[in-house]
Amino acid sequence: MAVLAIPACEKPVPAAPPPPVVEVMEVTSTDVPLSTTLIGQLDSPGNVEVRARVEGFVDKMLFTEGTEVVQGDMLFELDKKPFIERLAAAKGMLAEAEAALHKYERDVARLTPLVANRAVPQQDLDNALASVDVGRAGVESAQARVESAQIDLGYTDIKAPVSGLIGAKQVSIGELVGKGEPTLMTTISTLDPIWFYCNVSEVEYLQAKDKSKVTGKQVEDVPLTLILSNDREHADPGKFVFIDRAVDTKTGTLRVRAEFPNKEKLLRPGMFARVRVDLGKRPNTITVPERALVDLQGKSFVWRIDGDGKAAQQAVQTGEQVGPRIIINEGLKEGDRIIVEGIHKVREGMPVTIAPAAAKSAEPTKD
Repeated sequence: MAVLAIPACEKPVPAAPPPPVVEVMEVTSTDVPLSTTLIGQLDSPGNVEVRARVEGFVDKMLFTEGTEVVQGDMLFELDKKPFIERLAAAKGMLAEAEAALHKYERDVARLTPLVANRAVPQQDLDNALASVDVGRAGVESAQARVESAQIDLGYTDIKAPVSGLIGAKQVSIGELVGKGEPTLMTTISTLDPIWFYCNVSEVEYLQAKDKSKVTGKQVEDVPLTLILSNDREHADPGKFVFIDRAVDTKTGTLRVRAEFPNKEKLLRPGMFARVRVDLGKRPNTITVPERALVDLQGKSFVWRIDGDGKAAQQAVQTGEQVGPRIIINEGLKEGDRIIVEGIHKVREGMPVTIAPAAAKSAEPTKD
């Protein structure tokens, strides 16, 4: 009876758990658009400071702040009376110098025949000729003072040096300007086109150059899209117009400038913006969803389904991220099947069950 009871005490062996259910996608290649985004600030091609060139009191302000002005428009008028007086005085001194010169010339004309007839000594004629030279120098000096006074009088009419959007006034009516140094009165900015400035690191610059080799586009020729702070895209594309000659050794960055049309004058200096650089398309590129990748100790791998329907780790070399997908540079080929959902359930060599609709739903979209 003891022998017969032994089999009755043995427990049944539990059944093996079913293979985990996972979603799988088949790897395909496609043309992937390559781009990068730069962050920077807008500025005007010309921020012209309007300053007083002469000392005087502000009499009039002849513009409306924050409006468009045209080159040559009157902006300010300074008190002209002191400058008119100086011009009149300079003209009087010029008249005196011219009168003196005429006298010296008449003396020379009168003495010349007398010297020839030896009626007067040669010394008198020589003195008269020297006086003519001195008189001519006096006339030239007086003429220069008149021109200087005229220029100073012209500076009392302060006009727009360029066309553009004028800012706020920096002085008030009756204020003394130009004493000791040119006083800033206002600033004018040209807005069409507008410039975008940013600093690009050495790594970003080299990466952009590498991408341009793959796509066959030069960085200087690629189209640019300006994205404003409200995530709105500017209607007109731009282009790079300047890449600095050297990297700043203090910051390790390269100064870059792009130009965008600004017909509506919407864009203003000082705005922060982003620029998307379209580097073209990389042909025949394999990408996988980001969720399919596993990072472990600085290395990346995916779970691949082998010919026996078992999961196997496959090391991959990843590239940049394009939307929700990651470029795979090495490790996968077209036709490979990888797990995109349920990767936490599998182990090396474990058989899996593929969800019926997974292969179809996980197909990568064509760009």
